Amino acid sequence: MSRVHLHDLDFELFIPEAEVNEAVARVAAELNVKYVGKRPLFVGVLNGSFFFAAELLKRLTIECEITFVKVASYHGTSSTGKVTDLIGFNERIEGRDVVILEDIVDTGNTIVHILDLLRDRHPASMSIATLLFKPDAYKQQVTIDHVAIRIPNDFVVGSGLDHNGLGRNLPGIYRIIPN
Repeated sequence: MSRVHLHDLDFELFIPEAEVNEAVARVAAELNVKYVGKRPLFVGVLNGSFFFAAELLKRLTIECEITFVKVASYHGTSSTGKVTDLIGFNERIEGRDVVILEDIVDTGNTIVHILDLLRDRHPASMSIATLLFKPDAYKQQVTIDHVAIRIPNDFVVGSGLDHNGLGRNLPGIYRIIPN
């Protein structure tokens, strides 16, 4: 499927599923080296990161745990700029190595919000891994430690990313076709 129509928008295949899988495997290899002998806690940011989290964790050879947090900052095809907590952290984080898993980092507002929440719980270390990163949209000073794929500032769906609830299940990454 090279084109899809979701709600009122058309999208075309941008990054094939095989390329996405290759990039996830590369990030898993980085994390396997970084956390050898440790037991990191992965914190997936719902809803979008669940595909990335599942594919990433299948490729990890280290001992690890996973939990999820749900926040929202998107409405339609653009970030609202405001991050809203929906489901908080329940796990003990003090003294743990924590890796935040994101489907996409664009403005960075969500990452900063989550890092602020985590700092209050005194983790041993914090890092960020993301499937997609939009450097042209990024407005924060926080380093994104593990980036699977860098993309331009286009609206994308697939591999967990959606347009108003649709498109998460698409294999690969699709970008919006401008009118």
